[in-house]
Amino acid sequence: MARNRGVPRSLLMRVVLALGAFGVVTFAVQGGEWGTFDLFRQERRLTRLRHEVDSLRHEVDSLRRYKTAIETDPALQEKIAREEFGMVRGKNELLYRFTEPAASDTGKGRRRR
Repeated sequence: MARNRGVPRSLLMRVVLALGAFGVVTFAVQGGEWGTFDLFRQERRLTRLRHEVDSLRHEVDSLRRYKTAIETDPALQEKIAREEFGMVRGKNELLYRFTEPAASDTGKGRRRR
């Protein structure tokens, strides 16, 4: 009879030890400050940030080329002067500007009694 009582106790002890070992392994893999899921999340973030940095590098390179073109290309300088500042070339060109009348000017002087 003493043996029957000892078998369930040792089985229970083995189950408790197995569960404890499983808990320790699970905590080692998943727990802590940098668990497995956190590492996967950090890897995705790193990939996204690398892509963003690459896009910004392309934009900076493009802006540097545009700056160089503005400083050195007379055709681009003339285009900007005409479009942005309304400049004309020589005495043979005239600049016409068409504007909408201001809202306060449209009603004045028309209504008389």
